[in-house]
Amino acid sequence: MSFSIGIVGLPNVGKSTLFKALTKKQVDIQNYPFCTIDPNVGVVAMPDERLEKLAMFSHSKKITPTVIEFTDIAGLVRGASQGEGLGNQFLSHIRETKAITQVVRIFEDQNITHVEKRVDPLGDIEIINLELIFADLATVAKRLEQTAKEAKSGTNKEAIARKAVLEKMKTILLEAKLPIGSLASNFSEVELPFLKELNLLTAKPILYVLNKKFGGQNLDEMNDERYKKLTDYFQKNNAVYVALDAAIELELNELSEEERASYKKEFGLPEASGLDELIKKSYQLLGLITYLTTGEDETRAWTVRQGAKAPQAAAEIHTDFEKKFIRAEVINWQKLLDAGSYPAARDRGLLRTEGKEYVVQDGDVVEFKI
Repeated sequence: MSFSIGIVGLPNVGKSTLFKALTKKQVDIQNYPFCTIDPNVGVVAMPDERLEKLAMFSHSKKITPTVIEFTDIAGLVRGASQGEGLGNQFLSHIRETKAITQVVRIFEDQNITHVEKRVDPLGDIEIINLELIFADLATVAKRLEQTAKEAKSGTNKEAIARKAVLEKMKTILLEAKLPIGSLASNFSEVELPFLKELNLLTAKPILYVLNKKFGGQNLDEMNDERYKKLTDYFQKNNAVYVALDAAIELELNELSEEERASYKKEFGLPEASGLDELIKKSYQLLGLITYLTTGEDETRAWTVRQGAKAPQAAAEIHTDFEKKFIRAEVINWQKLLDAGSYPAARDRGLLRTEGKEYVVQDGDVVEFKI
């Protein structure tokens, strides 16, 4: 399963620096280095300590993680929805992604000019959201005009139903001035497929990256009112966010593991990688989980949507596995390691046989029987 996340932001907020840091990101696993597809597209391995531990358990020759594709999208300026700057390119590239990572600057620095001549993270978010809303309004208006003609006769029930959904979308975008995604609960299960079909920009999930500057005037550390307004907004809208220093992350990724540890200790930096947290939260944002397979040849992570049943998960390995699915042997990865071997896990009743209705859980080690 492949999925992509677009990195967006106003000029001079650290968007490109973050992308460079991500594309230099290496996960300490065998034979799976970071791969760059294009100058502005990179595939990054999902950090997962379970893989290495399972590989040692199985004496695997190869480790294959799940990956996330990040796209560095052209910078946004006010008026992008009307074609200002690289607006059209910006918007078209977002449509091709499954989610958005929006970089927001939360530090003061007179040497780095802000395009709006001020540092106001919530204001930045509102600019980008407004441009996405304007673009979606144009999409909805165009489809509404077409659907209204089809519904005019009063006999086309599908067109009448679609017209009602489109009018609801227009009202939400125009009056609430909020992304459709934040108000998805307003749509019924019957309406949601049509919402998905339109591929609206504002319906995509968003992860906010709060970019800091080491040794600088960071709004969160200053207890600045602008930061409080930002976090209040996040809380109100159940937003997902992570704070990091993109420039430091880039610098750390250019060091050896030993140099990195020394650097963190010298400057009192946190042990946990901000990039790792970003990658993991991006993965969770899309409602994805990982199940694992392990053996002498390979230990591998497989990506499925949360709630996927065993046959659907089997299809990620090969479509025939879903068609010919009989059962699956399942055990949690940690329980397998604690048991010490498959026979020991079986003797303790930890290795379960599951059927077609089993919902796969994150961290399951699975062997499919066909």
